[in-house]
Amino acid sequence: MRTVIIAVLAFFLTNCRQSAEQKVEVITALPKEIKEASACEISRGSELVWTVEDQHNNPTLFGFNRKGELIRKIHISNVQNNDWEDLTSDEKGNLYIGDFGNNDNERQNLAIYKINASGLNKEEVEASEIITFYYPEQKDFPPKKKDLVFDAEAFLYYNSQFYIFTKNRSSKFDGTTSLYRVKNTVGERVAAEKVSEFVTCDHYNRCAVTSAAMSPDKTKVALLSSDKVWVFTDFKGDDFFSGKVRQIELGHFSQKEGVCFEDNSTLLITDEAAKKESSYLYRLKL
Repeated sequence: MRTVIIAVLAFFLTNCRQSAEQKVEVITALPKEIKEASACEISRGSELVWTVEDQHNNPTLFGFNRKGELIRKIHISNVQNNDWEDLTSDEKGNLYIGDFGNNDNERQNLAIYKINASGLNKEEVEASEIITFYYPEQKDFPPKKKDLVFDAEAFLYYNSQFYIFTKNRSSKFDGTTSLYRVKNTVGERVAAEKVSEFVTCDHYNRCAVTSAAMSPDKTKVALLSSDKVWVFTDFKGDDFFSGKVRQIELGHFSQKEGVCFEDNSTLLITDEAAKKESSYLYRLKL
């Protein structure tokens, strides 16, 4: 019996949620031209931090340095900004824009746009590939308020596929975010495949997922909210929720909407400016 109890306790301690508080460091204010930074990404071969703005803004990709100086402003000429919400990149330094913001759960034109690494030093480029997808579970547009679970503001690239983390907007918010896999396929509307779920916490303003990132060595996944980060490790395959999770309280509340890895143990975070205030770039050592 003692052996059984020890085994159960060991399993619980291994899989339980660890929580700690680590205050973020302010690096710099963002360039004033960026009003609504909704993403954060560092692509291979570029030292710049890249971001986009969300709905009602221009189809523009911004690149700035750690001093808050705007270095690149790239117009994407062949797509619209329906609701750009996050950025990710692949091993070759190509960037991908997630145009899948869906506040009202009404959209049927969810898309991901590829921006070639070779175009990141230009003033205007075209998206070289457009991947479109849908959630098979969604039958109504929009669904009932209790089923508003098809918005998303977070994704990452892994093993040549995309992984999207939904933003729960249901009337009975319980912190559940769903992980979907989207094949990197051009020319057909791809059905997103549900992988698993994770419950963050039960306060919408503090627990809704707003961005995601994977470490360069592929061993960590980070999810962001307005005042928290969840870091997942020791996961099996592409079920990032299957391993250990560490919840980090940032000690600071703002409209944080972008997270990316600066290196394997350091996160960068961006936020949107409140009225008459600045947006900032933050650093968090894990």
